[in-house]
Amino acid sequence: MEKIKTFFAEGRDFSKNIGIELLEVHYGFAKAKLKIKEFHLNQAGVAHGGAIFTLADFAFAVASNSFGKVSLAINTSISFIHAGREGDELIAEAKLVDESNRLGTYEVIITNGEKKIAFFTGTVYKTKRDVLEEI
Repeated sequence: MEKIKTFFAEGRDFSKNIGIELLEVHYGFAKAKLKIKEFHLNQAGVAHGGAIFTLADFAFAVASNSFGKVSLAINTSISFIHAGREGDELIAEAKLVDESNRLGTYEVIITNGEKKIAFFTGTVYKTKRDVLEEI
């Protein structure tokens, strides 16, 4: 599991460049955080939907690849419930909901410690490629 965590924590991932930190990984589960800074804000002065989506998508990617096989998103959806604000530390927790031989469905809840900010669902296609061969 440590190699999977290293793969995502130290990779060339876009999410790393905007400040996402991987906190925890278990089979079918991942937890990540993003502290909202000024450059994460949209024109309305709240956290940009793209920043929140990226946090959710990152946690989803880690959770879905935690079994060791490269898994790729084939469908995602996000609902924004409350606005994220500058200074908020957003936490995304992704967990496996159900799976078949080739598909896995996950839900991700994003909170700011007090309330839900967004709800994300996603489905992945599980390939036969080994994640650790990608390192």
